[in-house]
Amino acid sequence: QLVESGGGLVQAGGSLRLSCAASGGTFGGYVMGWFRQAPGKEREFVAAISWSTISTFYADSVKGRFTISRDNAKNTVYLQMNSLKPEDTAVYYCAMRDGGLRVGATMYDYWGQGTQVTVSS
Repeated sequence: QLVESGGGLVQAGGSLRLSCAASGGTFGGYVMGWFRQAPGKEREFVAAISWSTISTFYADSVKGRFTISRDNAKNTVYLQMNSLKPEDTAVYYCAMRDGGLRVGATMYDYWGQGTQVTVSS
């Protein structure tokens, strides 16, 4: 089970840190990813991180503003979001997969329920 937290309402230029805690199974060896879905749009890739934390990958739209990290001892992955823009408004989901870093949502096996992020202008 994946449970996201940390969403909320923030002004443009502000910051939020999302967390995703995994429970009920093994966290070890899995790639963790963050996706988002705005109203009327498809779910899109945001960032992913390997089990070893050596490899990370970001969507161009968030590169330089968002940072993904994980604490394997706590079975938790984080998304630090800085310099937020109104277009970052979406429901943010964490997901996990067994294998390499991928950007396609269909490549991920387990999903959280999502947390709403709203950025006001």
